Amino acid sequence: MKRLLLTFGGLVMASALWAAELKSFPKWYYEIKDISEQKSRFFEILRPLVKEANENILKERKFVISFFEDYYKEGVADAEKLKKLVKLAKKYRISSIFDKNAYLKKIDTIPESLVLAQAALESGWGKSRFAKEANNLFGEWTFGKRGLIPKNREEGKKHKIRIFDSINDSIASYMLNLNRHLAYKEFRQARFLARKKGERFSGLKAAMTMQRYSQIGHRYNSLVTSIIKKNDLHKNDG
Repeated sequence: MKRLLLTFGGLVMASALWAAELKSFPKWYYEIKDISEQKSRFFEILRPLVKEANENILKERKFVISFFEDYYKEGVADAEKLKKLVKLAKKYRISSIFDKNAYLKKIDTIPESLVLAQAALESGWGKSRFAKEANNLFGEWTFGKRGLIPKNREEGKKHKIRIFDSINDSIASYMLNLNRHLAYKEFRQARFLARKKGERFSGLKAAMTMQRYSQIGHRYNSLVTSIIKKNDLHKNDG
């Protein structure tokens, strides 16, 4: 179902499919003058993209669960499925190929509210130079050839801001980062335990494990939590 977004010399209509095809924030987004309206549209643009990225992770998770169910039942692994499992192990940096829990800890969804809040904080609501020029919503670095040099980068530093082909790619990369980087082990452990207990793992809980995402440490957790609460983002968490 299409929804009315804004009027700029005519009606601008969008569906989840339309939003999912966006490579960057549309021009009309930056023409919005009302701050509260712009924030609302920011979340509206990103929600279907976050959902799509989480659905892709769930497909990988379901494959892993299915693989181990068959493996334990039959005592042998299908060659093609094993090949896919090895590929996932490499993607998520899992050293023990047949450690089921290692996969389940790393291959899982990210609370929507956490994604949206961090995207808003790290990209200045999509208005930062990195968001506009590199589709980089989460301030991810790179040491490769392709990247934007930060204007205030300290002398001697080599890092660049990673360039993404689309904001979809930025979201997917951010999720993979949380799911495999050593810095976010606490986040994954908290999520894993919540799953095990059948409890809801909200963005508010997740935000309290994000202190290593920023140099400001635990104060960063409070900033993310504040954005989630002020915009009622946690109400949409599964």
